[in-house]
Amino acid sequence: MSDSPAIELRFFSGTIEIHLLSRHGLGEVNWPSSVQWDTRTSCLRAPAISYSEIVMTLIRQRVVYRDVARDYLILEGEMKSSKEPRPFQREAIDAWLPRRQGLIVLPTGAGKTYVAMMAIEAVSRSALIVVPTLELVRQWIQSLSETFHHRVGAIGGGDYDPQPLTVITYDSAYGHMENLGNRYGLIIFDECHHLPGDTYSLAAHSCLAPYRLGLSATPERADGRHVELDKLIGPIVYRRDVLELAGDYLAEYTTHQVVVDLTQEERAEYEKERAVYKDFIVSQGIRLSHPKGWSEFVMRSSRSTQGRRAMKAYLRQKKLAFAAPSKIDYVDHLLHRHRRDRALLFTQNNATAYEVSQRFLIPVITHQTKPSERAEILSNFAEGKYLAIVTSKVLNEGIDVPDANVAIVISGSGSVREHVQRLGRILRRAGPDKQAILYELIAADTSEAYTSARRREHNAYR
Repeated sequence: MSDSPAIELRFFSGTIEIHLLSRHGLGEVNWPSSVQWDTRTSCLRAPAISYSEIVMTLIRQRVVYRDVARDYLILEGEMKSSKEPRPFQREAIDAWLPRRQGLIVLPTGAGKTYVAMMAIEAVSRSALIVVPTLELVRQWIQSLSETFHHRVGAIGGGDYDPQPLTVITYDSAYGHMENLGNRYGLIIFDECHHLPGDTYSLAAHSCLAPYRLGLSATPERADGRHVELDKLIGPIVYRRDVLELAGDYLAEYTTHQVVVDLTQEERAEYEKERAVYKDFIVSQGIRLSHPKGWSEFVMRSSRSTQGRRAMKAYLRQKKLAFAAPSKIDYVDHLLHRHRRDRALLFTQNNATAYEVSQRFLIPVITHQTKPSERAEILSNFAEGKYLAIVTSKVLNEGIDVPDANVAIVISGSGSVREHVQRLGRILRRAGPDKQAILYELIAADTSEAYTSARRREHNAYR
């Protein structure tokens, strides 16, 4: 084997270029299938995610190479603020370390962020943390700044400040990774169930980071694309569920499903509107179980008077199931019962959230709420000035509200993920005696009742 490099690795626009410097000592390299000849630049090329595999191929086949592709740093120093990890956190990081790739699945409130800090310290490489919301960017920056001596950068929401430790949104990651993809040795995908898909997955493909960590309470997706996480991050290496940690590390909790009967008038209207909607679906031969079934219904409903009537009927029967007056009356009962507790109320849509807010005079947080107003509401809730908040889907994930101990789900999608996310909002322990309770209001004999039953069949607490 010659000491002169036969190959040079370069990073370019989210890819790895393999340039031939000399045939001396090169031999016949058995390249990974992702490596292809690029006639435009007369070199071999692969997605940046293949970097580790390419390097290991060259090492195994004893090919001397020059690596100018990676540009990430070694981070010096230990955590400035550390604590004794919980046993399951130590188990999780020990399961991840042998391959330094893969998913750690822990319920909300179990300390996934601290596990990530342990991973950053263990690999001692510059790290990029990818998160779904700007609120999570803020929370991660605070946690990283309190834990490490290094300056923490942020990308997203108008900020662009890449540092050896940087937090970036998924929306910004796939757009900037072609320039940033060689600057980080460790990439962490928080709430990694967002990653699979044609757009966000580009962030994983365009980054060469050999060390990869995914964090989620519920990585499974309804569209089945969670299987892509094996290639984008790695397999699940450690998993603990809510039932395993409740009591010792999470608050004790109970759940109550309350079936609310529609009034006679509501029931009659519900059945009438649902029949109009279903008749149109059948007449058009639309299969809603098909991945494109819903988009087909939306498209065809816009083409005729009958179709527009069917869409109106669909929306009305949904509103009756999600926010029937009899349901809202029961919310009144629960708010009175828990008038001394901290309650989070969840709805499926903004309209219901605003309706509940106006009736009970409690603050509302939706996607339309300004960040400053949202921060003020959450601060007042934490201080006890507000005892209840109603929200649509904004607080499903990524918000730390340890003082909340009651959740009232007025309406939702019925999915396992949403159920676990909303339950997780009240499971953080604010003290050893905290008892959490979740109410799920279901309109009897409606599509909502069907989806809720189907979720329970698939283990609602995973």
